[in-house]
Parts: sequence; C-alpha cells; structure tokens
Amino acid sequence: MHQRHAQRWRRQLENARQVTIESMSAVAETRDPETGAHIKRTQHYVRAIARRLRDTGQYLEVLTDEYIHLLFLSAPLHDIGKVGVPDHILLKPGALTAEEWVIMRKHAEFGRQIILSTSRHIDGDNFLTVASEIAATHHEKWDGTGYPMGLEGQAIPLSGRIMAVADIYDALISRRCYKDPFPHERAMQMMRELRGVTFDPVVLDAFFAIEKEIRRIAGNFRDEDEEEASVSLSRMLQGHAGADASGDVVRAAVERAEG
Repeated sequence: MHQRHAQRWRRQLENARQVTIESMSAVAETRDPETGAHIKRTQHYVRAIARRLRDTGQYLEVLTDEYIHLLFLSAPLHDIGKVGVPDHILLKPGALTAEEWVIMRKHAEFGRQIILSTSRHIDGDNFLTVASEIAATHHEKWDGTGYPMGLEGQAIPLSGRIMAVADIYDALISRRCYKDPFPHERAMQMMRELRGVTFDPVVLDAFFAIEKEIRRIAGNFRDEDEEEASVSLSRMLQGHAGADASGDVVRAAVERAEG
C-alpha cells in the first residue's frame, strides 16, 4: 500500500513538473517567432548530446539520469525571456542596430528572472534550477565574450554549454525572419570554426560524434517548406563561393544565431 502511494506521488510530481514547464513554454511561444518544431528539436539535441557526453565518461558527476531528464524538460524555456523584447526588434528581418542588440541581449536575464520568480513558490528540490541556468547562460561563450555575465570556460554551467550548441545549430539550419536555412553541412562547418571560441570543445565534439542522430532529429521535427529554402540557399552560396555576398550572409546569420 505504502509503495503504491509513493509511486502515485512520484507520478503526480512528474506530471506537475511537466505541466509547469509546458505552460511556461506556451507563453514563450506566443511571443517568439521560432516554431514549436524548434523547441522539439533542441530538446532532443540537448538530451542526445548529454547522453553522448556521459557515454564517453565526461561530466559523470553531473550527468545523472535525473539531470538529463531535467535538461530535456527545461530546454523549451531557454528563450522564455524573449517575452520581454519588443516585436520591432524580435521580428526585425534585417540587421539589428547596436541599441537594438542591447535590448535583445536582455532576454537572457529576463528569462532567469521569470523562471526564478516561479521557482520561489516551489518547495523542496527545485526542478526549475536547471531551466534558470539554461535561460541565463546559453548565450555565454567559451572564450568569455558572451552575455549577460561574460562567463568563461568551465564557469559556464554545463546546461548552458550544451544548450548553446543545440540552439545555434538549430538556428543555422532553420528559417528565421532574417535568413533562409543553411544546409546541414554548411552549418556544421560554421560551428566547427567556433570550437573553443563560442563552444566548449568537449561538448561540441560530442555533438559532432552523433551527427547522424542530430540529422535524424532534425528530420523528424522538420519545419514546413524548409527543405526547398535550404536547397535555394545552398545554390546561392555555391554560386558566390568566396564572394563578399556569401560571406556577409554567413556572418550575419552566425551573429543573429549567437544573439
């Protein structure tokens, strides 16, 4: 009898966690131009990267089954702070001005504050701790040039380092208001150039090691009409190989993906 009650309580707790995070995610989706498919893809990328790290003996003290599950649940909240960014900036199809970047970059701190304000009402082991870490630190960079705190290397929480890889890859291969999607191979090349600069080398190497799984996830949760746009951009880049126009597209896309 006691065991059945304990199992029921655990199920209820898990359901409460799921509902809390899904409800907060739904709020974020109402303001974020990115799709529900982006949320699904990044969730699965994050879990796959974390499992690969654990399977290769990395960060074993952190990457327990429970922690990886919380990463999966929390990933949809990474950009919840964008609810505080005005539409004229969030939806701008062109390059952001310096002043607009200042406002856009506040979304990381907005996200942390939103999640922490919710977590204060939860007693005991707080499952939103991981979510607040992700929201606050997934735009930090390995070399210390990220935001909002300019954290460097191992000072960046592992959750934020994993989310950075997942989020930027998906931003590159996806349609955004400011660009068409890049082909997978081009996105991988662009990310490889950021190893040890934007990304934790160990985390990025885990991502590269599961490339087939990453592509499968991307295919399972594909946005509508994305393939045609990706082919179109691929042809444009090939047609301008080495040209300034191609370089400008790439630089602008990476900047917005990182921001």
